Amino acid sequence: MSSFLPTEQRLALTRRRHPAFPRGPAVLVRLVKHLHKRIHDDANTALKAFGLNHPQYNLLMMLYGTADHALHPSQLAEAAGEKAANITRLTNELCEKGLIARAASEGDRRKLVLTLTPAGLELIGQLLPSICDLLEEQTRGMSAREQAELERLLKKFLDGFDRRG
Repeated sequence: MSSFLPTEQRLALTRRRHPAFPRGPAVLVRLVKHLHKRIHDDANTALKAFGLNHPQYNLLMMLYGTADHALHPSQLAEAAGEKAANITRLTNELCEKGLIARAASEGDRRKLVLTLTPAGLELIGQLLPSICDLLEEQTRGMSAREQAELERLLKKFLDGFDRRG
């Protein structure tokens, strides 16, 4: 936890200067931010060998996790937690690599459908063993029970954002 010590020291100083500053919530939010950066950096390192970055990987995995490997851009943006402008840029990059394809929706020709290509499916098959190893390594310090508890708490935390309206 020593890498978080400077942040804790800054929070303590902030509290001395402004006693009403909520230390507990601030620690949680900053821990999540630190974790996000490390997860993102680890993933980028692992994915570099496959010619991908973490946001591109996330889009591919959102498509891979659907029954027909296809989503509308707005569905993909929501699933991946990306803004529409990022989805356009990322999907352009993945189309250029031949990993996804764009097509008009059969149900509504005005809508676009993004689908994994055979090359995209093949790449996912190649990278999943490395990603599985990375995920195991990132959570190695926690028991299965602790992981389940953290999952429950993080979902509760996320649900609080959803309920804010």
